[in-house]
Amino acid sequence: MNNHDELYQHLDRVAPISRCEDGPIFNEPWQAQAFALTVALHEQGHFSWAEWAACFSVALEEAKGTSPVNSQESYYLHWLAALETIVAQKNLTNQTALSDRYEAWERATLATPHGQQILLENDPARSGAGR
Repeated sequence: MNNHDELYQHLDRVAPISRCEDGPIFNEPWQAQAFALTVALHEQGHFSWAEWAACFSVALEEAKGTSPVNSQESYYLHWLAALETIVAQKNLTNQTALSDRYEAWERATLATPHGQQILLENDPARSGAGR
C-alpha cells in the first residue's frame, strides 16, 4: 500500500493522476517538485487531502474550455495553479511573494546560458549572485 492512497482516492474523483505501482509518473522535474511540495505541506498539517482535492477541482473547472487536462504538462500546470491558490488561502504566502518569486525565476532564466540548468541563484538581482 502506498503512502499516498488517501490522496489518490480524492484525486480519482476529481482527475486521476498518472501513476504506476511505484507512484506518480512525472515527465519533468518541476512536476515532481510540485507534487512533493503539495505532499510536504499536507504532511505539515496545512491542509487535508479533501481540501486539496476541492482546490484542485476548482482549478480544473476554472480552466475548462481554455486549457483542458489532456496532457501530463497541462495536468501539472493546473496542479500548480491549485497549489498557489491553497497556499494563499492558508496564508502560507501572499501574492506579492509569489510575484517576486516569478520575477526572480524570469531573471534567472534570462541570465542562464543556453543548455545550462536554470537556478534561482542565477538571478542577477539576488544578493551575491554570480560571486
